[in-house]
Amino acid sequence: MTRRDFISAFGLASSLRGQDVGNHISFIESLAVSNPSLSWLEPRFTKLDKWKSEARAKYLELLHYSPAKVDARAEVLSTQRRDGFTLERIVFSTTPALRVPAFVLSPSGPSGKRYPAIVALHDHGGFYLWGKEKLVQVEGEHPVLAKFKATYYAGRNIAEDLARAGYVTIVIDMHYWGDRRMLVAGDAEDWRERPSSLTEARINQFNQRSSANEQLMGRTIMTAGATWAGILLWDDIRTVDYLVTRPDVDAKRIGCVGLSVGGLRACYLTAADARVKAGVLGCWMTSFPTQLKDKVVNTIGHTKLIPGLYRYLDYPDIASLAMPSALLVINGGKDRLFEPAGVQASYQKLKACYGKAGMPERIQCSLYPDAPHEFNAAMQAEAWQWLARWV
Repeated sequence: MTRRDFISAFGLASSLRGQDVGNHISFIESLAVSNPSLSWLEPRFTKLDKWKSEARAKYLELLHYSPAKVDARAEVLSTQRRDGFTLERIVFSTTPALRVPAFVLSPSGPSGKRYPAIVALHDHGGFYLWGKEKLVQVEGEHPVLAKFKATYYAGRNIAEDLARAGYVTIVIDMHYWGDRRMLVAGDAEDWRERPSSLTEARINQFNQRSSANEQLMGRTIMTAGATWAGILLWDDIRTVDYLVTRPDVDAKRIGCVGLSVGGLRACYLTAADARVKAGVLGCWMTSFPTQLKDKVVNTIGHTKLIPGLYRYLDYPDIASLAMPSALLVINGGKDRLFEPAGVQASYQKLKACYGKAGMPERIQCSLYPDAPHEFNAAMQAEAWQWLARWV
């Protein structure tokens, strides 16, 4: 998928020209609070643990989804030896109703050794046909998927790079992506089987249909009483639950990394789960009020909506719930998905939050002035250094 296709899939062409909600923008902007009531920077909060307890409770409450913990019942479907690691294709339970497919990459080394672990979180990208395969090379990889990786990941399979660097690395299919994509009765065999003969036109048709139906999926989940964001977070938390049961994982050394919605997931996971000691948030950091004029259409889809949350916590406030875990936040200066003023405001707030908590060395905000929405080679190098330092 080209960058033009990506922009088209989200309807950006028209949105970038002005105010998406026309003459209603002034009223809507008046609804946004300038000082969210549960921000750590509010003077009434002086004890970090007490603030985290109150703010995290509100965050989790508004997700309207908290599945009971279940036995993962992990099943290994296949195992393959590769250069520097072993690749397992597995499936495990995150709820009584969900069996989630995943790749687990375990470093080659002596048996009995415990390794640090990384939860690698794939992107949205308007590209739904594959999920976990965006971070791991599969046999007979489709050239359209390879082109996507070249555009957004500098052509790297980042989960494999992490495994070769000595981390047990897990990648799951996000709800609605990859093996969990939406199929309906009557769908053609090529969409069901994803053969190598699948044409680029057919891939784009599938992605366009999935994009068009994403809002309906989100509305349906909300009608059922939950949020899509809650489903994503709890799948990722249950992924950590599974990781810590593995005999090759050091449960005290877990990190996460993601690009785009993967960066959002990395933020939410480090905010909610203290077992995650470091997170890398790639190209998903902003201040929500600055997005209202003409950026919501391509940043705040139903996968991200948590109604009412932003009156209590702006996005950098949510990220700061990770403290004392370490966060690396990366943005591209030419990323059109975010208002530059919002990126800068979020960086300032994150640094202020970590500074107030007395741990300024645990936050790093990096802006790559010439980078678009991507996880390029330089960003990856910085991310791997950060994870090596803190995980």
